[in-house]
Amino acid sequence: MSLRNNGRLSRREALSALGLLAAGSTSLSPFLIGCRQSLETPQSAEKLGTRIDPLSTKPKFLVVIAAAGGASIIDSMLAVRESEAKTNAIRLNAFPDTAVQSVAGSPFRAVRHSSSKIGSIPIPVNTDQLAFVKKYADDMLVATSVGTSVNHVIAQKRAITGNNAWKGRTLQECVALEFGQGMPIPNVNMAFGGYTERGVDESLPAAMYPETVTNPSLWPLGLDGTRGITGAPTKDVVSLARKAREELHAQSVFGQTFSDAVSMQRWLSQSAASSTLEAQDLITKLNVLPDMPPQVPLTQYGLASSPDGARVRLALPDFFNDPFQGQAALAFLLIKYRVSSAITIGPDFNVKLGGGAGLYNPPLAFDFSHNDHRSGQAFMWSRIMGTVDKLITLLKSEPFDTATGESLWDRTMIYVATDFGRTRNRPDNATTFGSGHDLNNGFVLLSPMVKGNTILGGIDPLTTLTYGFDARTGAPQVGKLTPNEPDIFSGVLTAMGVDLAGSGLPDASAFKA
Repeated sequence: MSLRNNGRLSRREALSALGLLAAGSTSLSPFLIGCRQSLETPQSAEKLGTRIDPLSTKPKFLVVIAAAGGASIIDSMLAVRESEAKTNAIRLNAFPDTAVQSVAGSPFRAVRHSSSKIGSIPIPVNTDQLAFVKKYADDMLVATSVGTSVNHVIAQKRAITGNNAWKGRTLQECVALEFGQGMPIPNVNMAFGGYTERGVDESLPAAMYPETVTNPSLWPLGLDGTRGITGAPTKDVVSLARKAREELHAQSVFGQTFSDAVSMQRWLSQSAASSTLEAQDLITKLNVLPDMPPQVPLTQYGLASSPDGARVRLALPDFFNDPFQGQAALAFLLIKYRVSSAITIGPDFNVKLGGGAGLYNPPLAFDFSHNDHRSGQAFMWSRIMGTVDKLITLLKSEPFDTATGESLWDRTMIYVATDFGRTRNRPDNATTFGSGHDLNNGFVLLSPMVKGNTILGGIDPLTTLTYGFDARTGAPQVGKLTPNEPDIFSGVLTAMGVDLAGSGLPDASAFKA
């Protein structure tokens, strides 16, 4: 068979194709899938997201932690003691000296906090960051920052675009483009608000934009068109139906009229790509749920739990009830099975009851600091650190390359992306107080790829405001309080080894190990 110059079949060819279909020919499949693709240029294929060039280098993975609501860096790794703030301590968010712990051989600090309640919620808060900071200090970098917005959605998006630092692309899109070519779903996003927004660079392949996942525990069950459906036709019958649909669509008035429409071409490409998801058995590999009839009767519907399900459930036992743990569980499997190179997870603004303390997530996440700053920050930092620790433990346990001894963790970057900081003032000597939004803050990066045990910038203990740094050399710039969103954006990509040629991004060599 041959195609006319418009990419469509002649009437005789169409009848011949349908004859082959009726005879059950296996030779028809590549023809039907390729009839339109044969006339695509490499540029148009990339635009549709169908290009699957092999990687020239080993893949790397970015996990963005959406620390929504304003994760305050001075309530964690850059905490200030009252003795350091001197006479200003009574009116600033400085901690009692005993609450701020030093980490041997490290510039980082760790806060210990105890309270009988969190705001008006009668649930005790007893947290200590020391174990986490000690464990990951060598793989941790804190970069001080000044943002440009205190609006949640705007600031969240700028935390992942560097305020449109590179054609308006998000960090996730950049990493997916660099390392996700050929992966089934390069960019998976489980967060909310501005963290879920795609960039504004329309020249990117469609597959680089985020695939939104709202329920990480149930989403994998939708990655096959027929499995799990009682009485569904066999795969062979479904395959024949799909082939017939493709050909009939090409011959329909609608299909001919809109054949050149970008949305139509994208739909056709994505329809063809669905068979790839099914062929890789992602409905099984990504399924953390156990076979637990009658509540979860997997075998009854011809389904099974992931081969890694048991150990993921052991590491993240609250995966089904706590959405954040569920996201971390799926993130690990997406990385292990090379499904995605960029994954975004994070707590949302909804209250979630449960867990040993009776509360998984307070209302508004970090933004509950409006009601009770210290307990809200302590609770949420503990929540972030606890789940990140479990995810890293899983990544460390999974080999990436047995020849080099690398684990998945050696190839992964975790970027704690928060909207903004919090205001520094408090009523004189108050231990319970609320805070507002503030442009001044800092970001946390965790990875063997960053320059570990490092603070870029610093903090003035007399004001508790962070100051800037030279992104190339790492030299602190005391008193610098100007926005540096492109530096953070470039630093994440530089540390990961993304090709930044022609990007116009600042040199952020100071971030790289």
